[in-house]
Parts: sequence; structure tokens; C-alpha cells
Amino acid sequence: MDGQATNPRKATRLEDIARKAGVSISTVSRALNDSPAVNRRTKELIWQLAREHDYPFRRHMPAGPGGAEGTIAVVVPPPQAREGNESDPFFFQLLSDIASAARERGCDLLMSHMAPSNFEDLSFAMSTSRAEGVVFIGQSSLHPEFNRLAGVETRFVVWGAELPEQAYCSIGSDNPAGGRRATSHLARLGRERILFLGDTEAPEAMQRYRGYLQGLERHGLVPDPQLFVPAFFEVESAEAAITGAMANGLEFDGVVAASDLVALGAVRALLRAGRKVPEDVSVVGYDNVSFARLARPSLTTVSQDTVRAGRMLVSKLLDAQGRTSPSERIPTDLIIRESCGG
Repeated sequence: MDGQATNPRKATRLEDIARKAGVSISTVSRALNDSPAVNRRTKELIWQLAREHDYPFRRHMPAGPGGAEGTIAVVVPPPQAREGNESDPFFFQLLSDIASAARERGCDLLMSHMAPSNFEDLSFAMSTSRAEGVVFIGQSSLHPEFNRLAGVETRFVVWGAELPEQAYCSIGSDNPAGGRRATSHLARLGRERILFLGDTEAPEAMQRYRGYLQGLERHGLVPDPQLFVPAFFEVESAEAAITGAMANGLEFDGVVAASDLVALGAVRALLRAGRKVPEDVSVVGYDNVSFARLARPSLTTVSQDTVRAGRMLVSKLLDAQGRTSPSERIPTDLIIRESCGG
């Protein structure tokens, strides 16, 4: 009938979610509060139903200590991940700057250690998240799975390298340029046997290695496969790798390290072997973590702008408006200190 008002859409109740999920109302309430008493599969189903039926569950969940307007979740890598972990000072700095950016936008920060290893883990992280968005630290080997997730979900962003045919948003430093810049600097200092130290299975480290190769080519230096020395992102691993290389008679006068921790391990091995840094061997790190300027000798390094990274990661999540934001690369800078000799 003309002029007759239409009935407003009936609000979804806990009883409705319970009936659709085939569980009790108390189970729905526990699941929406992320209770460990509810198993993973049931919790995932209930959160999906709540989203599909516009159930305003965030109002009924525990508020953050500061009464924040929203929450951003950060999924951190497991201790064995090559992207770094809580013991890595670069990870601490990045996490701190993400938290600062979230605070500027009135959001709390929730840290998760779920360590996803497949698409189902990624999907579970998203479907059960109470947050406005999720930051994943590093792609590891999940690039295809993140591409698949981007087909059904837009509320996430990845800190890491931009990879071929990427469908999701990632924010990361210009790793090829950083590796190229570090290598070119050593070549300009007259170093001719420049070694790359790091584990290139991590996408970021592989891009730094490619930049290293480009730097060699730019200065007419022929790459030598023996001058690629694998090492995990740990001081001890890098120290052992350089010690082994010297014991096997490998000659080199420069080191481009995949991270500052790796560079510190190289310096320790060189000094222990009686080699002088930078007189005998010049060393360049990557990250510009806080200890780099305090090391002896102070560490020349490639700086990543984590303040800008934190702001970009948060803004990509909060301002996407249901769309996948474009990936972006953050410029790097070479910070020259004592370890390279000039």
C-alpha cells in the first residue's frame, strides 16, 4: 500500500546465531568472547555467522584498557621464522612503531602468536579476529595462500616484500635498492671480494641478495658463488658461518649482511680471527637497529623507516573501505659508520 512504512530489519539475536550454529546460547556467548572453552571449529563457525548476519558482537566483548575505538591485531612470526621474531631488535622496533601508529588512530594493539602455516590457518585468523584488521609480519612461504585469502578478505596487510603476481597488500622496504646501495658503497671503497652473508629463503633477504648482485655488476665485479655464505638471522649463526668460511680459506675484503644481527656476527668472527674491521674487511648491515651505532666498530647499515612503515600498515587497514589497498615500497638509506672505513 502506498505510503505504508516498511518494517525495519529485525536485529539478529544470540538465540538466532545459536539456532543457525546448532549450539547453545551460552556457547555462542563464549565464542564471541573468544573463550578457550570453545573449540576452534565451532568458534570459527559462530564468528562467521555473526559477521554474515551483522550481529554487533564487538559491543559485547571486553573493551581495551583505554576504551579504544577499535583494535588492530598483529600476527607475529614464530621463533624459527626467517622474518625475525621477538628476540630480534628490528622486530621490536617495527612492533613499537605499529603500536604508536595504532594509538594515533585511537586503536588498541592485539598481538597473536598463532603462527599460520596454511590457508586454513590464515582464514581462521581472519574469521575469528575481533580486530578491525590484521597485520601479518612476513609472508614466509605463504605467498599463494595470501593471494587466495585476498579473494575473500580485505581486512589484512602484510609487512614484507612485494612478490610477482601479488593480489594482497604488502608494505616493505625497497630491499633491492638497499642491497645494491650497500654493495656499491663497498665497491667504491675499492673492495673487490665482497661476500653476501644471509639466508635467502626469506623473500626480503632474497631481494637484498639480488640488489647485491646488481651492485657487483654495476661496478664490473664478477659474482663468485663461493662469496654467498648462508646464515640464519642470528648472531651465532653468522659468526659460525664466517668462521667456517675463513677456515676453508675463503678470501674476501667486504661483507654485505642481510641484517644487523648477521653483520654483528660477522664482525665478531673477524675480530676473533685477528682480522681488522674495517682495515682488512669492511662490513655493512641492514636494518639500523638501536645497537648498530653502539657496536665497536659502529656499524654501517641500511636503514628501514619503521615509523613510516607502522603508519602505512595501520592506514592501509583502517582506510581500505572494503578494497585491497595497493602495495607500497619504503625507500631505504645508507647510514655510514666505522665498520666500512669510509
